[in-house]
Amino acid sequence: MVNRDNLLGNNVEIKKFTLNNIGRFEHIEVSLAPSENSQSNVTVFVGNNGAGKTSLLKSLATSLSWFVSRIRSEKGNGSPIPELVIHNSKPSAAVDIEVFDKQIQVESSDEEKTDAIFYWTIAKVRKGRKGQHTTQLSDVTVLANHYRQLLSENDSARLPLIAFYPVERSVLDIPLKIRDKHSFLQLDGYDNSLNQGVDFRRFFEWFRDREDSENESGIPPEIYDSLVAILGKDHDVWESLGKMGASPRDRQLTAVRSAISHFMPGFSNLRVRRKPRLHMSIDKQGETFNVAQLSQGEKSLIALVGDIARRLAMMNPELENPLHGDGIVLIDEVDMHLHPKWQRCLIKQFTSTFPNCQFVLTTHSPLVISDSKDILAYLLDDGELKSLPSLFGLDANSVLLDVMDTDIRNAEIDTALKDLLDAIQEADLSRARVQLSSLEASLPSNNFELTKARLLLRKQELRCEKN
Repeated sequence: MVNRDNLLGNNVEIKKFTLNNIGRFEHIEVSLAPSENSQSNVTVFVGNNGAGKTSLLKSLATSLSWFVSRIRSEKGNGSPIPELVIHNSKPSAAVDIEVFDKQIQVESSDEEKTDAIFYWTIAKVRKGRKGQHTTQLSDVTVLANHYRQLLSENDSARLPLIAFYPVERSVLDIPLKIRDKHSFLQLDGYDNSLNQGVDFRRFFEWFRDREDSENESGIPPEIYDSLVAILGKDHDVWESLGKMGASPRDRQLTAVRSAISHFMPGFSNLRVRRKPRLHMSIDKQGETFNVAQLSQGEKSLIALVGDIARRLAMMNPELENPLHGDGIVLIDEVDMHLHPKWQRCLIKQFTSTFPNCQFVLTTHSPLVISDSKDILAYLLDDGELKSLPSLFGLDANSVLLDVMDTDIRNAEIDTALKDLLDAIQEADLSRARVQLSSLEASLPSNNFELTKARLLLRKQELRCEKN
């Protein structure tokens, strides 16, 4: 049987956005993947600190907040552009965005139906100034009303995830007590999705609430296993039991657990424990750990992946696999706290775990962009945007040198090694010996570059003796 979840694809996608007088950018227009040159759902920005990567993501989050607010409320207001980010002495600033939705079809001039394109602008004028930009929200209202209409016709209609994870996302706050009772309705999947990053307290409360329901209404695992042995997994009874809410596992919790297991091989069975005190635990390589015991990188990744999965599950209650819901996910410094081994597979894991989400990422890691095929990568430098050719398969050193303009080793050592090799090539043996001796005092004796220099020096000495 074909799983229709795999055929859904992205419904809402950002095609491009433009910043006018935002931060260090007077005017910059950015197209996002998927595009004609990149069929993936991933766009990555690289650049030095202060290049403007975070400004791009924050501007996108500001613009998208109006879409989210108007889904939740017909006249809802999103976040304004802060006056402090207006470029230098410019009187006004604006963010333009172009979004299309595959669910909405319009008739073109030749009477063929095409995907609808929506444009809106968020503008900010300095106090006491006359601005050159104006806010235009008619299209975002139309797009949001489409989803409000779907919800009016079907309480469980699918909603797109819209989320922004800033660099502050890494803090995990696991409460020992739950004092307030929160609702976890479908629209609550948008709570703090664009202004707070990972809300792990809310994640913990949601997880515990779902797990309590799972334990109360689910079929005990031992009975489920017996029924599967008798009836098989494809029997019609499972569909009927699922409609009644009777299953061995909660679908939304299963989505979160499977996302973490898929993203982090060796990790499984995320759950809430109540003794000796309330905490969340997970199995790592078969051994149980309190989540608080894990490394910062492990905790950050669990929180990030778990939050994306939780929101997708809340917004797609009728989807067989909630991880196949669609959405737009912005992540700043996606490589933060992560071991190089995880950095290498980040984008592959994101796109395979959440195949119908559009990702817009920033990174400082050469491993993130060199180990991913068909992504759209941009280099930000001094306020200018440069589209990068495919970096797939390049070694990290090449990316550091050619793309990130960064030395592959300590600059002083690198200069000293180059001077040593020049002296050897010029047959200045006395200078070469002095430089080699100096480097041997600083570097380990088994350093590869030193070993190579010793061999080259010896060859040059033999050549000089022969001559």
